[in-house]
Amino acid sequence: MDREALAEFLRRRRGELQPGDVGLTSGPRRRAPGLRREEVAQLALMSTEYYTRLEQQRGPQPSTQILSSLARALRLTADERDYLYRTAGHAVPDRLGATGHVAPALHRVFDRLSDTPALIISALGETLLQNRLAAALLGNNAGATGWERYESWRWFVHPETGRQHYPQSDHARHSRTLVAGLRAAYGAMGTSSRAAELVSELHGSSAEFVELWEQHEVAQRFADHKVIIHPEVGSIEVDCQALFTEDWSQALLVLTAEPHSEDEEKIRLLGVLGVQRFSASRQ
Repeated sequence: MDREALAEFLRRRRGELQPGDVGLTSGPRRRAPGLRREEVAQLALMSTEYYTRLEQQRGPQPSTQILSSLARALRLTADERDYLYRTAGHAVPDRLGATGHVAPALHRVFDRLSDTPALIISALGETLLQNRLAAALLGNNAGATGWERYESWRWFVHPETGRQHYPQSDHARHSRTLVAGLRAAYGAMGTSSRAAELVSELHGSSAEFVELWEQHEVAQRFADHKVIIHPEVGSIEVDCQALFTEDWSQALLVLTAEPHSEDEEKIRLLGVLGVQRFSASRQ
């Protein structure tokens, strides 16, 4: 572990970011350019004291989980993320496999989406980021752990909960879409990848998945129009637009309702319900 290089790198990248770059508001009396240490700590879900110790070359070797959070908070590119891991004394993570690192360009677009549901997923269907409206509409899947972070796992292994947001008439189509997308990822990542692990786990857990997998459909696609069912506000018709990274390893999904429609009003209501639940949970 190169403490000096790590500390200098963190300071430099923090100084290059502005609050607006990471979705924060710029308050008055900022004496120096860049983010404050407490802002980076907040974005990385760690204590300010711990982050400060890293910048001052006093902290212990950070874990890979900490490094992943820092890379996301500082909006590092893949090359910068790899450098961060190396200076901290860790092996570089697989760029196409199991990683929670979000492409900075995609992250910047995501940060500007607050009035409509938006989420970022990996090529394997792992939920990497959700805004509060997406979490209110589809559940907090970014907070899940293990295989539960993957939509295909929730869909085939826990259908009673994994399919509750889709009407019964759409289940067969969505099942085929998920399997076709997973096969495309499997083909790109290979037999020793996270995709292969997921396929193996699903083979041992879902007969429906096995049947669809044997059809060898291959495609990366998303329905451009769908109906989402919410337990409190009912069905909501939305259009889905997908923005992919250049290597197709991640996608930003934006769900929008027709302007001035009842569906748009329902999405606004979801925002209010989410705030009320948050406030109630803190009382």
